[in-house]
Amino acid sequence: MEAKLEHKVVKGVAWSFMEKFFTMLVQMVVSIVVARQLSPDDFGVMAIMTFFCSVALAVVDSGFSQTLIRKKEPTQEEYRSVFIFNVVMSLVLYVALVAVARPLALFYNRAVIVDIAPVLFLLLPINSLCVVQTVMYTREFRFALLSKIVFLASLISGLVAVVMALTGYGIWALVAQRLLAMGIKALAFWVLRRWRSSARFSFAALRAMAPYSLRLLLSDLIASIYNNVAQLFIGKMHSTGILGYYSQAQKLKDLPVISTVQAVQGVTFPALAKVQDDEPKFRDGYCRILRLLSFVLFPTMLGLIAVAPELFTLLLGDRWMPTVPYFKILALSGLLYPLSIVAYNILKVRSDGRVILRMEIFKRVIMTVVLLFTIPRGVSAIAWGMSFMALVDWVVNAYCAESYVRMRAVGYLRALLPTLLLAVAMFFAIEIISLYIGSLAPLMRFVVKVATGVVIYSLGALLFQSKTLTECYQLVGGIIKKSAVKAD
Repeated sequence: MEAKLEHKVVKGVAWSFMEKFFTMLVQMVVSIVVARQLSPDDFGVMAIMTFFCSVALAVVDSGFSQTLIRKKEPTQEEYRSVFIFNVVMSLVLYVALVAVARPLALFYNRAVIVDIAPVLFLLLPINSLCVVQTVMYTREFRFALLSKIVFLASLISGLVAVVMALTGYGIWALVAQRLLAMGIKALAFWVLRRWRSSARFSFAALRAMAPYSLRLLLSDLIASIYNNVAQLFIGKMHSTGILGYYSQAQKLKDLPVISTVQAVQGVTFPALAKVQDDEPKFRDGYCRILRLLSFVLFPTMLGLIAVAPELFTLLLGDRWMPTVPYFKILALSGLLYPLSIVAYNILKVRSDGRVILRMEIFKRVIMTVVLLFTIPRGVSAIAWGMSFMALVDWVVNAYCAESYVRMRAVGYLRALLPTLLLAVAMFFAIEIISLYIGSLAPLMRFVVKVATGVVIYSLGALLFQSKTLTECYQLVGGIIKKSAVKAD
């Protein structure tokens, strides 16, 4: 049983990493092409709408999907009750959001909000149709199928967005991309798994899940609001164009971070939930996840900071160069956000949700002070505030998770410090090299910087990171071997 679970986790993580990697590449190419055709103002308006979508999606789910994943054996009555709740809640929120579109357009002086709101907010009811199937596939560790569906949806919606941007549809290219990606995913789930249940809707089933689910909802809702609320102030106090630069920096920073986190989190949450009663395995799994995440993301984020000027010049052009300072600051948060999410997973698996809610309230009190201090001081100050909050988020989550995983700070540092020191050494080596290559063309500077970073980090990893490298080899080798056996 244990070997079977480990195989599922290894295979699931590998499939998720591959899907997220290729999806990230698709999204990056789409973002580059679309950004060259659209204005920063278009991206600013979309950032405002995305804030409301993110908050509403958290409310629609209300934490019930995580509760179903966490449960030992959910019943059909529970599945059906959650499904109906999600659909009804999504329709209520859709009507409410469309109703506030006109006041929102007047507030930001952007009439296009009235036009796109009824279309974009269809994300809510469409998403509600596939929540239960996602839970079922996740519980069954069918991540290969999930990965293929997500990648296909990203590819098709990305191609449509590129065509629409090139043919002059403006912001509607971004709207179509978001809506198509969700629609294709929902359609694929219902075609592949025509889930039907004769069970009755039960308020009692929802009430039984509510204590844990609603605590997750409140914590997720608070996090969703606070993580994006600065964009609302930027759009009003400065302009939607400045917001476009800021949101583009955040979006490009999130591509590697969110892709990696989702790949690991989607698999490890159900896996850790299954071994939550086995203390040594639970702690060992936590350490391995930390090492793998830091091994991939520490050099990635510091490397992106080092090559940001050349990267933006080559990919987006001079029009988007004001984004670079914001990107460099926000990328620092990418070092810590994944570690914070892993600790948060520990709390979701082992706590009853009370500590999560108290923790989120404490962090948001701090963030309120940070926002009050940074918002009047400009966009760069807001970016620094967000990176500082990433540090606070990580420290608080890790501290609260410590008692549940029974791992002291020394063990935590032992898992992270070697990789961090190696990534920092790589970063400074690139910075030193950049002092001597300033006269080269942007493409040549980019190539030299990337080559320097890859060589230094690879050599350092071979010399000092043998344990983490072994785990990475096992991860990749395991999926290749299983795929080869399956092909035979």
